[in-house]
Amino acid sequence: MLKQIFNILKKIVLAAFILYGFNMLISPLSIIIPINIITLLIVSFLGFSGLLGLVIILLVAL
Repeated sequence: MLKQIFNILKKIVLAAFILYGFNMLISPLSIIIPINIITLLIVSFLGFSGLLGLVIILLVAL
């Protein structure tokens, strides 16, 4: 049980670093994905495809 909680927390922290790194790399293009609990959960559970989905949703919303 404790190991599962640790793995979930590890994925969430890794997702935060991925979102922060993505925002730093893509900020000259004015594409910034906010780092909040919803985006963290999407990226932590779906991985790169979740990040790509967030980018597509952001571009469609513009």
